[in-house]
Amino acid sequence: MFTHKKDIFFDLDHTIWDFDKNAEETLHELYFKFKFDDLFQQQTADRFIEVYTVNNHRVWDLYHHGKIDKATLRKLRFADTFTQLGVDPDLFPSSFEDEYLAICPTKTNLFPHAIETLDYLKDKYSLHLISNGFKEACQSKLQHSKLGPYFKTIVISEIYGVNKPDPRIFEYALDNGKAAKESSIMIGDNIDADVRGAQNVGMDAIFFNPIGVQKPKDINNMIIDLKELQQLF
Repeated sequence: MFTHKKDIFFDLDHTIWDFDKNAEETLHELYFKFKFDDLFQQQTADRFIEVYTVNNHRVWDLYHHGKIDKATLRKLRFADTFTQLGVDPDLFPSSFEDEYLAICPTKTNLFPHAIETLDYLKDKYSLHLISNGFKEACQSKLQHSKLGPYFKTIVISEIYGVNKPDPRIFEYALDNGKAAKESSIMIGDNIDADVRGAQNVGMDAIFFNPIGVQKPKDINNMIIDLKELQQLF
């Protein structure tokens, strides 16, 4: 279906690198190390992780659209979680955040069929990455998960200074990758940042939808498993 394409641009978090699974593993470890079971009177980390995950998705959406900065994102996702669980956010230990940021990017859980699909695509197409993640975390994820060599170019929004869905980061990524819009396609999980962002600059896009949300009418292409890309390309 897309065999005429030459350049494929991927998002990283929630598309290739399984952010939620890696965060969950990290939070399970730190929850007990920092005695959050006593603090929250909860003997498992499940409720903490559930509330954190919702808050994390919410603040990242605000960050994508330039409504908060990096420091505010990192503060709010834990502070709001404490508040919603009935604990004073001033009791949140800053060293917890430091350890979370050090450990989580070293986790290597990827979405199913990620590596086999990248292996399938890499010899037929030029692969590129556009991430709204932070510089140090992205570089750590790519290194520890051994993803870096798959990509001809890597654009990290914190380095470039503009986040998806701003058209400037897509234009920059295309120029940086020496890729033409009409022969390029973007694959990502975020409808606004990845899919509409690409479509708004004239690129085709594929919505990666592993959790099965309703596909909006303005989104033309959708997959639920990365393995589907092996049939589409």
